[in-house]
Amino acid sequence: MDWGTELWDQFEVLERHTQWGLDLLDKYVKFVKERVEVEQSYAKQLRSLVKKYLPKRPAKDDPEIKFSQQQSFVQLLQEVNDFAGQRELVAESLGIRVCLELAKYSQEMKQERKMHFQEGRRAQQQLENGFKQLENAKQQAHLRNHMAEESKNEYAAQLQRFNRDQAHFYFSQMPQIFDKLQDMDERRATRLGAGYGLLSEAELQVVPIIGKCLEGMKVAAESVDAKNDSKVLIELHKSGFARPGDLEFEDFSQVMNRVPSDSSLGTPDGRPELRAASSRSRAKRWPFGKKNKTVVTEDFSHLPPEQQRKRLQQQLEERNRELQKEEDQREALKKMKDVYEKTPQMGDPASLEPRIAETLGNIERLKLEVQKYEAWLAEAESRVLSNRGDSLSRHTRPPDPPTTAPPDSSSSSNNSGSQDNKESSEEPPSEEGQDTPIYTEFDEDFEEPASPIGQCVAIYHFEGSSEGTVSMSEGEDLSLMEEDKGDGWTRVRRKQGGEGYVPTSYLRVTLN
Repeated sequence: MDWGTELWDQFEVLERHTQWGLDLLDKYVKFVKERVEVEQSYAKQLRSLVKKYLPKRPAKDDPEIKFSQQQSFVQLLQEVNDFAGQRELVAESLGIRVCLELAKYSQEMKQERKMHFQEGRRAQQQLENGFKQLENAKQQAHLRNHMAEESKNEYAAQLQRFNRDQAHFYFSQMPQIFDKLQDMDERRATRLGAGYGLLSEAELQVVPIIGKCLEGMKVAAESVDAKNDSKVLIELHKSGFARPGDLEFEDFSQVMNRVPSDSSLGTPDGRPELRAASSRSRAKRWPFGKKNKTVVTEDFSHLPPEQQRKRLQQQLEERNRELQKEEDQREALKKMKDVYEKTPQMGDPASLEPRIAETLGNIERLKLEVQKYEAWLAEAESRVLSNRGDSLSRHTRPPDPPTTAPPDSSSSSNNSGSQDNKESSEEPPSEEGQDTPIYTEFDEDFEEPASPIGQCVAIYHFEGSSEGTVSMSEGEDLSLMEEDKGDGWTRVRRKQGGEGYVPTSYLRVTLN
């Protein structure tokens, strides 16, 4: 069945149908064009989202990239970014294969349809003109019935021509035009069906990659290693210090007087020797004490032992790489010099001497630096090992201070003033002997602040038996008057009155 045979008298129907088919084609092209805009906008928003959450610093400068959690998150972001790229490919494929090509094809179909219908209307016009001529001839025949045989012959001839033209119109000319329209419409429908397939084909082409993106996201989620991240955190920040040991018993049997010039704690006669001795013992007793100023040293001794060892190891590796580079350059210059000596036309051997001398100087300098850093590293490693050994035998909790006075405290308190002065003039104990009195640990400035700078809670009981200290009970709330200056003591005020110093390690501090 074809249009030329079955629809020979439905010219207007075919005109409307073919126009509807082209409108449907244009509607589909418009739909895909808007779909492309949606895909492009989606991909753009995905990329903006990924960019917003990507680390701002390069991976080599970002310490957090050492954690598997961060690595997995970055991998997940990269997979989402790749997924956005696939959406862009879908949009690009649809834009080229559907929007551009089908739009061009639609224009071609419109031109072809216009040509076919113009040809059909011309054929109709010709048939109508022939019919009019037949009517005229027929009328003339009736009017001239009495005329000669020529008029009848002319009518008969005109009738024969019209029948021939009519047969040609209905059985040849118009069927051919309709068949062409049928072929055109079928080709349009076929192409439209192929366009429908492109909508899914564009998706199917990227489905495997999208699947890989989703698998990558799953792998990123599963690669989070909390235990390893904890180890990384330890390696990044462990100091290598040994845990504090027991505080040694301090002899407070000597009666000490406050310096009359100010409210600071000191020896009865204000001797600087006691403060110097206490500062030496302070470093031993409180390795974690705060320091107001940190002097950066070349051997990184200002850092904790473990961090010092790592930094020295890094410096040593850098110097070794630089040394190897200089030695390679020296060998290259020597070979080039040998070539110049054997083949003078290639260059002057003397021109290489300054560079060779400079390279040798750099090699000697780097060798000295390597030796220096190796010595520092060996010392630092031995210190770390020593701290590790010491920490195994230390308490995990600060020991309670002594609650009883020294054995000779009663007798020393009954002595005369001259005896007190004599005892106070004796030489202070050395580092290896008995610890120095607590009051020599404090800074000389004891100016009372206008108001507390924070609050603190006593973790352990402390009996403030020496001058300048204050007693406190476990769980007692105190006002923080002055922070630890690095000697392990903090100045506090009790709620019921009384102000003085207590061990910093016995407190849980909260600053205002």
